Amino acid sequence: MGFHEVRFPATLSFGSVGGPERRTEVVTLTNGFEERNTPWAQSRRRYDAGVAMRSLDDIARLIAFFEARRGQLYGFRWKDWSDFKSCLPSETPAFRDQRIGTGDGVTTTFPLSKRYASGEIAYVRPIDKPVQGTVLAGVSAEELVQGVHFTVDHATGQISFADAPEAGEEVTAGFEFDVPVRFDTDTIQASVASFQAGEALSVPVVEIRL
Repeated sequence: MGFHEVRFPATLSFGSVGGPERRTEVVTLTNGFEERNTPWAQSRRRYDAGVAMRSLDDIARLIAFFEARRGQLYGFRWKDWSDFKSCLPSETPAFRDQRIGTGDGVTTTFPLSKRYASGEIAYVRPIDKPVQGTVLAGVSAEELVQGVHFTVDHATGQISFADAPEAGEEVTAGFEFDVPVRFDTDTIQASVASFQAGEALSVPVVEIRL
């Protein structure tokens, strides 16, 4: 699958509409009860950047980005302004934000993830595209130093420790992240309302599995 490690201009994604999507199959039985199932283990995000276009310059930047990705052919990074941190939107990421694993004395590589909880039920979302320079990590409540104690693969979301955390030690991380997406259309239709203003009616993008 083709993927470009480049982010859609954050100034253009700001103001876009979108969020998580689930697929649930609902079967109503003859007695009125329901059976519900889902073929998806993970949710998927959809967005529409069209509502964020404010000027002809925005349209020009959008078209340049679209053409460089060859439409739907290549994936790219997307900043979801409503959900791009390991912590609450009003907070600053810290190394204890998310528990990403437990040491066993052997394993040195752990995937980043984010936990969404409500009551006793939680969903753990894989984080594949952390933002460079934002990842913090720690073991057993002790913050470690990137480049000394651990390294980060920003293309896959994997943290590799120089020394394997001991058995039972909690491995934690904090970070900012992007969503891997692609355009969900091969056509961009723009309307020029005046000499200095333009409007992109719809620019759908959809999250992709990596």
